[in-house]
Amino acid sequence: MVEAPSDAPEKDTVIDGDDNELFQPQISIEAQFIKDLSFENPVGPNVTEAITQAPEVNVEVSTNARPLEGDKYEVAIVIRGEAKTPEATVFIVELTYAGVLTISNAPQDAIGPILLIEGARLLFPFARNIVADVSRDGGFPPLLINPIDFAQLYRDQHVAEGSTNGVAPN
Repeated sequence: MVEAPSDAPEKDTVIDGDDNELFQPQISIEAQFIKDLSFENPVGPNVTEAITQAPEVNVEVSTNARPLEGDKYEVAIVIRGEAKTPEATVFIVELTYAGVLTISNAPQDAIGPILLIEGARLLFPFARNIVADVSRDGGFPPLLINPIDFAQLYRDQHVAEGSTNGVAPN
């Protein structure tokens, strides 16, 4: 049987004579680490009384990135969770989780979105797990953070701020 040639362009080819080359950015994680972690339990020994009623939980997430040497960047996810009842603050957890990422084969104007969307997306499951473990180890049910749309977070946090790419200067 003879195969018919495909009409689809080959990978990394230029279409319609456009001078813009296609690029396949590469991202790799070199290291991951807890940069800062804090857990506060203001109710102390009254934990069992405090969790008899469901607290209102507020979670805030932000991202930032900064260049290191060469094509390496530090990406950080900052998570702050606070659980309150009408009577008191039950617990507060704050985590800054970071990673050293290497970006290659990407235009300069795409590095910020790649780091703060894809880089943050790669680091998030680890940060989420740490928050859940710390809140559980603090005597409360684990704080499970829902998945985050890092593309929308990037638009809200960095594009709205007028920053060109979201990466802090070195």
